[in-house]
Amino acid sequence: MSNKKHRKNSEYQKGQHLVLIGFMGSGKTSIGRSLSYKLKRAFYDTDKMIEDREGVTISDIFASKGEKYFRELETDVLREIREDRIPRIYSLGGGTPVSLQNQPLIKTIGTVVYLRLLPEEVWERLKGDTTRPLLQCDDPLSKIKSLMKLRAPAYERCADIIIDNGSKDRDEVISEILGELEKRGWEIPPESYLQSKADDTENKE
Repeated sequence: MSNKKHRKNSEYQKGQHLVLIGFMGSGKTSIGRSLSYKLKRAFYDTDKMIEDREGVTISDIFASKGEKYFRELETDVLREIREDRIPRIYSLGGGTPVSLQNQPLIKTIGTVVYLRLLPEEVWERLKGDTTRPLLQCDDPLSKIKSLMKLRAPAYERCADIIIDNGSKDRDEVISEILGELEKRGWEIPPESYLQSKADDTENKE
């Protein structure tokens, strides 16, 4: 029986992409688009990539072919991204990091940022949103809590950087991410980083 310990992210050969993970409603898409502008990289949402290829929405995929089929599509997309040699920014679906076969793929794609929220913060952002298949139930908040309890360890295992994104505005989150990337040797366009700092300062005054 194998007794190998879980490999640390630093032990994986990292690709050049920036990968955003987190629970639904954590701001991956909006943060990703802002980072795309500041880092001069194209941004892609893997859920949108899947919808474009299948020709239907995620909700329709769940309804017609089931969650298992959708998770297989997620893994296929991760494998494709890993082979992409042009540095980009990718936002992953909330459940993508949970699969054990997906975790090594995610770690080798690039630097992974986990946007973390509390369950109550997620519910405040998503209540009334009927496009989330997993929240179409009698007690969405309880469902959020149980899903987050299940997924949080997977997010943390995959993450190189963890950013709490509940009570902060977007500019502050962007500034934190840029700072953490710079510490890890990323070349941040000076004007983008300085602008984020300026935005952050203005928001605090």
